Amino acid sequence: MADEGDLPFWKTKTLVEMSEAEWESLCDGCGKCCLVGLEDEDTGEIYLTDVACKLFDSGACRCADYPNRQKLVHDCVKLTPENVPDLNWLPKTCAYRLVHLKRDLFWWHPLVSGDPDTVHQANVSVRGKTRPEGRLKIPGLMKRITKWPDPKPAPDKPAPRRTRAKR
Repeated sequence: MADEGDLPFWKTKTLVEMSEAEWESLCDGCGKCCLVGLEDEDTGEIYLTDVACKLFDSGACRCADYPNRQKLVHDCVKLTPENVPDLNWLPKTCAYRLVHLKRDLFWWHPLVSGDPDTVHQANVSVRGKTRPEGRLKIPGLMKRITKWPDPKPAPDKPAPRRTRAKR
């Protein structure tokens, strides 16, 4: 069994115990938390649209003014260790949700893969797939509800190369 010191921080710390840098690194950069979602009043189910916050940079797949986002967007929700458990609109793949539920991160998460591009390669992100928030009213937003694809499975690891022994 691995020594706890050998395990990554997200497997040994709660969200509350994380440093600011650890907390920020949990974000995989998928951009789904920046999408406009609609809640069914009868069922409570959340439907994501392809409409992103006015500050969302679709090409970079991140907030264009992250430090000032809450001043500029009145309904921007700052994720905290205290509110993550109650945010039912966070994607099922969200690292904040996963860590709270004591689950591991997916293969494509940059902390696991070591590559910030795997979230895009795995088809998890909304990079280049959104339209900016405008003056759409609810009926217009309802037409923008999008069934986002499931993540791609982890790529197969190449089989080890066989070499012949020299005689």
